Amino acid sequence: MDLSLCMIVKNEEASLPQALNSVQAMAAAMIVRDTGSTDRTVEVAKKFGAKVYHFEWCNDFSAARNEALKYVQGNWVLVLDADEVLTTEIVPQLKEAIKSDRYLVINLIRYEVGAAQCPYSLVSRLFRNHPEVSFSRPYHAMVDDSVEQLLKREPQWQVVSLGTVAMLHYGYQPGAIAALDKYNRARTAMEGFLATHPNDPYVCSKLGALYVQMNQVNEGIELLKRGLNATEVAPGVLFELHYHLGNAYTRIDDLNSAAVHYQVAIGQPILPQLKLSAYNNLGNLLLSVGDLTTAKTAYETTLKIDPGFAAGHNNLGMTLKALGEFEKAIASYQQAIALKPDYADAYQNLGVAWLKIGKVPESLSAFKNAIAFHETQNNQGEAQRLRQGLQDMGFQV
Repeated sequence: MDLSLCMIVKNEEASLPQALNSVQAMAAAMIVRDTGSTDRTVEVAKKFGAKVYHFEWCNDFSAARNEALKYVQGNWVLVLDADEVLTTEIVPQLKEAIKSDRYLVINLIRYEVGAAQCPYSLVSRLFRNHPEVSFSRPYHAMVDDSVEQLLKREPQWQVVSLGTVAMLHYGYQPGAIAALDKYNRARTAMEGFLATHPNDPYVCSKLGALYVQMNQVNEGIELLKRGLNATEVAPGVLFELHYHLGNAYTRIDDLNSAAVHYQVAIGQPILPQLKLSAYNNLGNLLLSVGDLTTAKTAYETTLKIDPGFAAGHNNLGMTLKALGEFEKAIASYQQAIALKPDYADAYQNLGVAWLKIGKVPESLSAFKNAIAFHETQNNQGEAQRLRQGLQDMGFQV
């Protein structure tokens, strides 16, 4: 295939083999730009047949990625990070898509493994090797800015999106985030970009969301609103701005404003998978204020989008329990656990539902599992609270 894999890496000896192995049969060439590894990363890359080039890190992801692009010779470029893998299901679609002589960019759905929010994202990581397509922005580097300018001059090109999950991303798991200090690095890079691009809606969305996540909610709201006031905002960015405003207003208990922003986000013309968290968070909000029927509809929508969404099954179960439909609630919790066997909250909710219908042995078994998984997931406080609550009711687990 006339496709080259292009990567930048640093100290990725543990995860790199999985990434390279996922594309080895598809890529005609693998180009790895190392930014200063001190482990076996370079050796691992060469073992897989990759051509390795070195780059002195300058705190700018786009600069590093553009240096890697200089070595691409094929007609198509696939960009992966070391903590990402290509799914086997997407390969036939990719092979077919790059046969087109009209496509400039093929956007891919990425699944964020372990992400507490937004499990799906759309990334512009497969594109034609065109001299005017390049990365910009020091953090969240992307080709979208250059593509937008190129399309104004060469409108014959098309940008398309594939609806099947193409990539699995492991970089948002809690351990990975803590180890790499991603929050602080992201903040520093994006604040630097914001200083010279104060009204850029994309950086307003990303940095505003980060502020909210770091409990600087008022600063986050101000920045997200600034992004909404930009002259031109793409539907995907508009979704993110409203979605993150929904999260921010939820944190300060302004639930009416939160609901409005979630609903506007859901109304954007983007792929359904990208709306999953907006539906789920809207459902959580509605459940918290007792609007059970509408909450149930929101959770059911998440499961239509993704039947494998374990949190959706758990949340639907909580709504069904609140409606008094205990048997259906139990089935939902069990489905959540089948999808996520270490789902402590689902076990805990299952224990409550079993207890409500008088099945004490089943209830205590579920509670025991909940306590065990809370403890193994470093949630000792919840494990102790649950154990104490059961003891107060006369149960020993």
